[in-house]
Amino acid sequence: MIIDSHAHIVMPPESFRFMAELIGGRANPHTLPKIPEASVRKVAEELVRTMDSVGTDVQFISPRPYLQMHSVKPGKVTELWSRHCNDLIARFVELFPDRFRGVAGLPQYMDEPLEQRAVPELRRCVEQLGFVGCLINPDPTEGAGPTPPGLGEEFWHPLYQAMVELDVPGLIHSAGSCSARESYTLKFINEESIAIVSLLGAKVFDKFPELKIVVAHGGGAIPYQMGRFRSWNARKGEAVSFDEQLRKLYFDTCNYSKEAIELLIKVAGTDNVLFGTEKPGTGSARDPVSGRDYDDMKPVIESIEWLTSKQRTDIFECNCRRVYSRAFRKDGE
Repeated sequence: MIIDSHAHIVMPPESFRFMAELIGGRANPHTLPKIPEASVRKVAEELVRTMDSVGTDVQFISPRPYLQMHSVKPGKVTELWSRHCNDLIARFVELFPDRFRGVAGLPQYMDEPLEQRAVPELRRCVEQLGFVGCLINPDPTEGAGPTPPGLGEEFWHPLYQAMVELDVPGLIHSAGSCSARESYTLKFINEESIAIVSLLGAKVFDKFPELKIVVAHGGGAIPYQMGRFRSWNARKGEAVSFDEQLRKLYFDTCNYSKEAIELLIKVAGTDNVLFGTEKPGTGSARDPVSGRDYDDMKPVIESIEWLTSKQRTDIFECNCRRVYSRAFRKDGE
């Protein structure tokens, strides 16, 4: 089985009209959209066809991160939008239960504690909609400031506690960027790098040993700059090597480069890497060398000669089943 652990929903036009109304009216007042079944089915079937074209059996779908509107005031805007996106994902799963799993977007708004909106929405998505994980945006201000607390700080602990209680992992994935010098793609990589250093530096996994965190896009910059962090770790006199600390985290293959993925697997280990493509997304452009889209990642993993058959299966399927332990439970388990 090929499980794509990192993908996002394709939305019908009615959703974007609702988004425009939310932003224009700042959710005061607001009217929730009623999206016809035919509209939802049309975009869901488009996504299934995309999966079939690259040999993907199951996708874990979440809201499109750069459209989460975490920095839009007031917090009610992102609350309504997150709920809409999550409900739409649930409809995809209902239509194609063998092809999709839901990963929740959370209404993170930095001016408020996570217990106010984000944690209740996580519980709703898991307990009522059957979702299997959530997105975590390390910077809900989207670069507009003030500087948010690092993921190692206590601000985030209520979310981690809920994740542990619900047995769901979090996918670190930032959202939009308000900075003219930092596109949202750069923002993704920078925030993932900062998140790793903050989580490990604060010893979060000592406080929450059952917490499961997946870092998107191959882990930002960290797995490719290991020498600097090994040296830093030694200078601090840490008893545990940086390499060993890093393996408390999981990473996906969503960076579209065979060379980088090979290095990621060597650094993180085959048990800590999950197949992910984000298709369709940024990588949905034709590679002139291979003749395939950059996010057609299955042949890339298959072409890494030194992986054993078991290791490939772990990356394609088994690691994802282990980390997203709710994803393939039968009803009642």
